[in-house]
Amino acid sequence: MQTPQGKRRHSRSVFVGKVEVGGNAPISIQSMLNTDTRDTKASLAQIDELAGIGCEIIRLAVPDMAAAQAIATIAEASPLPLVADIHFDHRLAVAAIENGAAAVRLNPGNLTDPAAVEIVAKCALAHNIPIRVGANAGSLRPAWIRAKMSAGMSHDAAVAESLVESAMHECAMLEKFGVSAIKVALKSSSVGITTAACREFASRSDYPLHLGITEAGTPAHGVIKSAIGIGTLLMEGIGDTIRVSLTAPPAAEVTAAIRILEACGLRPAAPELVSCPTCGRTMIDLIGLAGEVERFIDGLKSQGKVINLAKVAVMGCAVNGPGEARDADLGIAGSKSGEVVLFKFGRTVGVFSQKDGVEALKQEIVAACK
Repeated sequence: MQTPQGKRRHSRSVFVGKVEVGGNAPISIQSMLNTDTRDTKASLAQIDELAGIGCEIIRLAVPDMAAAQAIATIAEASPLPLVADIHFDHRLAVAAIENGAAAVRLNPGNLTDPAAVEIVAKCALAHNIPIRVGANAGSLRPAWIRAKMSAGMSHDAAVAESLVESAMHECAMLEKFGVSAIKVALKSSSVGITTAACREFASRSDYPLHLGITEAGTPAHGVIKSAIGIGTLLMEGIGDTIRVSLTAPPAAEVTAAIRILEACGLRPAAPELVSCPTCGRTMIDLIGLAGEVERFIDGLKSQGKVINLAKVAVMGCAVNGPGEARDADLGIAGSKSGEVVLFKFGRTVGVFSQKDGVEALKQEIVAACK
C-alpha cells in the first residue's frame, strides 16, 4: 500500500480477531469504550454505535476481575474484536483472554515482572491472540528519563528515547517467551515526543504500530494535535492502526480518525465535501448549508450507504464557487441574489432558493447511493 508521499513502512502482520493490522492491510480505526465494562448492555450498545460509524477495533477497560469476566458476554455479541486494556495485574490479562478478548494491551511501565509477563505470554499463545505493547510517557520510569538528561539529552528527547527503550524491552521479553504477534504503541500528549519516538521505533523494528496522541484533550485542541501527529507519521509511511484520543464521546474519536485518513489520502472520502470560508461577498447562509449537507452525508454513511460520488461542493459566491462546484460531482454555489446554483458533473442544473437548492442537492446525493 502506497502513501501519498511514497512507500509505506514494512511491518509484520497480526490479526485482532478478523481485523488484520500491519503488512499491506488498510489502516484500521480504533476507539475505547467509556462505559463500565461490567455493564455489558451499555457496553454492547456503544460498540454497536461505533461499529455503525466506522470503528473496526474496540478497547475496553479491565480494572478488576468482574470486568474481565464480563468480556465473555460482550465478546459473544460484539461485532468488533475486543482489546482488553490491562494495567498492574497480569491475572486480569489472563482472565480477559480466557473470556474471549481478541488481544490484550500491556503497559510496560506498570507490568514489569518477567514472571507475570511470561504467564500472560503463554496464555496469549494458547489462545492464538496478539499482545499490544502500549508504552505511555506518563508511565515511564523516571530514572530512565533522568539518566538520559544527565547524559546531555533534552527532556523531550529523553522521554522519546525512553518510550522506545521501554517498548523494545517489553517486546524482547515477549519474544523470549515465544510471542511474535506483537503490535506497539508509543504515546505522549506531546506531538513532538510522539512522532520522534514512533520514527525511531519504526527504524529499529518491524512491529506494526498503533498511532495516537494520548490525552490530546477536548475536540477543539485534541483533533488538531491528533491530525498533526498521526497525519505526519502516516504521510511518512509509518503506522498501521490509529486512535484519536479525545475528551469526548468515543463516536467523536471515530469520526476524527476517518477524516484524518481521508485527508492523508489513505481512505476515499466517498465523497469529499469541500466548502469555502465565508467572506463579505457571501449572500447565502453558507455555514448553515455546509453543516446541513455534512450531517446529511454522515447520516447516510451511518446507515451503511455507499455514496458513489468523489466530491460534493458547497460554495459561497461567484469568485471560486462555480468553478469548484463544476469540478465536483455535485455542488451548489451562492449568487448575489441569495439564491444557489446547482451543478451536476460540470453542468448547471438550475437556480433555486437556498432551501430548495439544498433539498435538490440531497436528492441527487441519495440517487448516487447504493
